[in-house]
Amino acid sequence: MRWLSFERDGNTTFGYVTADGDGVVDVGARSDFAGLRQAIEADALGSLPSQCGDEADLPLADITYAPTITDPKKILCVGLNYKAHQQETGRGGEGVPTIFARFAAAQVAHNQPMIQPRESETLDFEGEIAMIIGHGGRRISRADAMQHVAGFGIYNDGSVREYQRHTSQFTPGKNFMATGGFGPWMMTVDEIGDLSQMEITTRLNGEVMQNAKAELLVHGFEELIEFCSTFIELEPGDVIVTGTPGGVGAARKPPVFMKHGDLIEIEVTPIGVLSNPVLAEN
Repeated sequence: MRWLSFERDGNTTFGYVTADGDGVVDVGARSDFAGLRQAIEADALGSLPSQCGDEADLPLADITYAPTITDPKKILCVGLNYKAHQQETGRGGEGVPTIFARFAAAQVAHNQPMIQPRESETLDFEGEIAMIIGHGGRRISRADAMQHVAGFGIYNDGSVREYQRHTSQFTPGKNFMATGGFGPWMMTVDEIGDLSQMEITTRLNGEVMQNAKAELLVHGFEELIEFCSTFIELEPGDVIVTGTPGGVGAARKPPVFMKHGDLIEIEVTPIGVLSNPVLAEN
C-alpha cells in the first residue's frame, strides 16, 4: 500500500491511496491516530485498511501533501554510500557508514517549494531512498533487520554545499529550512518486490542527473539498520535516508546548483516521483 500524510481542512492527517490509484482514504478522520507515525507505532497499518475500507474521501489529484512522516523522532542520513559518489567527492571508503542527522523542521512535502536560502547559491540535489522503521529495537541483527521496516519512500537531501563544507561537520548545510524533500508517500515492503532493484533517477528540469539501483549501495539496508541500532534505539517512524548516487551538482564541471524556477524530480522505481519546484528566499 501507499501511505501518505496530507493537509485537509486546515489540519494534517494521513491515509492511503485507494486500490484504483485515484483516491485517498482519510484514515486520520476515521481513526483515533494523530498521524502516520502513531499508526506505525501501534502496528496498525495491517488492520486499518479493513477498518476504513477503500472508498475515497478525496481525489489523489487534489491532495496537498505533507512530508510522509511529519514528526519522525529521528532522521538518520547516510553519506557517501555509492562508490560513484565516493569517487566524485574523494571521500568515504572507511568500511563503516557515514551517518549524520537531519531535523524534521527542515523537511518539505511533495509539490512544495524547496527554498534556496539567501545565504548561499550552492543548493544541491541528492536523490535518495528513504527507509521507514516499523518496529523499533536496539542492536538489531542483519538477519532480522527487514522485519523492522514499515516501508520505503523518496528523499531529496537538499544540501547547501557552502555551509556543509565550512567544517568537517555536515549539520548546517543539511538542515536549511525547506530543503529536505520527503514524499509523496511510503510504499510498504510487500508491494516493492526485489528491494535491490529499486532505481533512483534524479532529473533537474527534465535532464537526468543521477541514476543507480539500490544493489549498488555500499552499505545495504540490513547493514544500515544493524549499524544505526547499535548506537541508538530505533523507533517506529524513524527515517533512515540511505545515500545518494554519483552525479551531484557540486561534483560536476562546471558545478550545477538548483536555482529559482527550477524543477527537481526524484523518481524511485517502483515507488513513484517526488517533485519540488525551487524558490529563492526573499
